[in-house]
Amino acid sequence: MIGFRIEGGARLKGTVEVSRAKNAILPIMAASVMSDGIVIIEDVPDLRDVETMSAILDVLGVGVERKEDGSISIDPSGLNNPFAPYELVSTMRASFFLLGPLVAKKGWAKVSFPGGCAIGPRPVDLHLKGLSALGCSIRIEHGYVIAEAEKLKGTRIDLLGPNGPSVGATENVMMAATLADGVTVIDNAAKEPEVVDLANFLSSMGAKIQGAGTSTIVIEGVNGLDGTRYRTIPDRIEAGTLTVAAVATDGEVEIRGAKPDHMKTELEKLQEIGARVEIGEGSIRVFGKGDLKGCDIRTAPYPGFATDLQAQFMALLSTASGVSTITETIFENRFMHALELRRMGADITIDGRTAIVRGVERLSGAQVMASDLRAGVSLVIAGLIAEGTTYVSRIYHIDRGFDKIDKKLLSLGARIWREEIG
Repeated sequence: MIGFRIEGGARLKGTVEVSRAKNAILPIMAASVMSDGIVIIEDVPDLRDVETMSAILDVLGVGVERKEDGSISIDPSGLNNPFAPYELVSTMRASFFLLGPLVAKKGWAKVSFPGGCAIGPRPVDLHLKGLSALGCSIRIEHGYVIAEAEKLKGTRIDLLGPNGPSVGATENVMMAATLADGVTVIDNAAKEPEVVDLANFLSSMGAKIQGAGTSTIVIEGVNGLDGTRYRTIPDRIEAGTLTVAAVATDGEVEIRGAKPDHMKTELEKLQEIGARVEIGEGSIRVFGKGDLKGCDIRTAPYPGFATDLQAQFMALLSTASGVSTITETIFENRFMHALELRRMGADITIDGRTAIVRGVERLSGAQVMASDLRAGVSLVIAGLIAEGTTYVSRIYHIDRGFDKIDKKLLSLGARIWREEIG
């Protein structure tokens, strides 16, 4: 099995360019099926999740072509089979984003329940609640959601869930509502930058959307959507991961192409623990400053601390002085990386949804295993600061969402290689 071999102890130094955001590109690819023309998405990273979404679109009859310039061309004119099968949907949760666009465009859709990670059940009840409110008849048969609607109708929908607003439900309902009759109002909408980016993409095709980025989004339905050319926002999670890696290794790194405004909470935490952060025009410079001190983190919907950076910060705090607490409020079972970090010498105790991290002097290289995307990259960060050699297996999880992360780290001076590991 191919994994990462990491020789710890190297300080990261230099400049690196951040990729476009996976969590923006995937719903935009799904929304493209509603277009009456060709959609070009620029500068698309080479990710397993993008490949999976492309394969699903191909099954639907949608033409997808990756260009030499890094763009993807999507031609929905052949859409004839609004059926997303289990064998593809089960590998990637974001494929469930197709439900709303397909029923809006074709009047019905059959999509498998999603899969793709091991961080808790992540139910889709808010997706179904929202689409039902728009007039969908929904039934569940043999692990599939079947949605039908002669014509969707605008309405008012509250999407507040037990853990706050749902990003996925907000995006699914917003997409479907663009082709509904009348006006749809989404209350307690998610405010994430990726939601705003999706709204901007839909607007570039002719949708009428107001309020994205606030708790209330208003969508006035239109009769059709045109083709467009679009470039998504940069990946704030990749940018955050690179900043954490730089601080953890006591390095000096400039991340270009980032949007610091999307990462205010996380950058403030880096400063709180002792790192130096300089904000530029579309760039972030971070400097490690030797000894770091612990802090308390509580994940929350945007603009709170991103759950997708919780694991990376846990690796960073494992060698910070004092005691840190990390409380995960968004997803269940998202501390699986803690067990692997403990194999490397970290002192971490799990109490329900809170991890108590007591900083140790050093980590030791070990054989560890990625359980999901973000957990996997946290182990890479741990390997960068550990003494000796770390082997990270099941890195296909990492390749789902990070475009050649090993090459980016290598360019900054890390000692990391892909190779066959036992």
